[in-house]
Amino acid sequence: MILIDGKKEAALLREQLKKEVSDLKIKYNKVPGLTVILIGDLTPSQIYVRNKEKSANEVGLKSDVIKYPDSVEEKVILEKIDELNKDNSVSGILVQLPLPKHIDKQKIIEAIDPSKDVDGFHPMNVGNLSSGYESSVPCTPLGCYLLIKKIEPNLNGKKAVVVGRSNLNGKPMTQLLLKENCTVTITHSKTKDLKAECLEADIIIAAVGIPELVKGDWVKKDTIVIDVGINKTEKGIVGDVAFDEVSKNAKALTPVPGGVGPMTIACLLKNTIDCFKRSQA
Repeated sequence: MILIDGKKEAALLREQLKKEVSDLKIKYNKVPGLTVILIGDLTPSQIYVRNKEKSANEVGLKSDVIKYPDSVEEKVILEKIDELNKDNSVSGILVQLPLPKHIDKQKIIEAIDPSKDVDGFHPMNVGNLSSGYESSVPCTPLGCYLLIKKIEPNLNGKKAVVVGRSNLNGKPMTQLLLKENCTVTITHSKTKDLKAECLEADIIIAAVGIPELVKGDWVKKDTIVIDVGINKTEKGIVGDVAFDEVSKNAKALTPVPGGVGPMTIACLLKNTIDCFKRSQA
């Protein structure tokens, strides 16, 4: 079995992006800029944002983090987003989720200029992706897609099963695979016989948030399995895939941690650079 090393692949992607930023600086005499808005003091969010900032600096992006307390009013965030939308030095805007309960997530997402939406959550980017047009793609599914392509460059006619139908992962993942001419089945917690669906698959992407849901006898030989899950359990952090069991059958498998996670941040940098390039066109 091939253990898909997300850390290694993310490092390779960052090296490519570093060179690209250097070339863009020579060409345009400026570099792409990423601004992250962080509200409140949730520890996981703070860690994510720190990692994003570190990676952005590493590849040569201009990186800013704007912090607000939990109690900040929604209109203050909307005004700041409007300001960033108009700022030509900002190529990408990201509002770190989750948000405090008194702030409307949809309103915040829709306030971001779609051309600066590095998360790919704006309805216009969602629509463009599903229509096969140019768009920002959510970072986690984009990372999964790049990892799959490393193992199997030609996905024509492959049968893919996506476990989970979230806007964050399942739905955009489906669109990316359809674009590659896969036959895609999107499954979820209400699917009647999930095991039977998975046994048909050449590619399984598990993104449902249920610890070790996908078992060894759900996976046929030579299947590529991508585990997006991060679940805290008594035995530590585990994915949505029972790793030890599935590794006996799968052709390739991502570990948790160290699989999809590092690629997510690298893809955020890629999206920021792509937004910059489109703005210069």
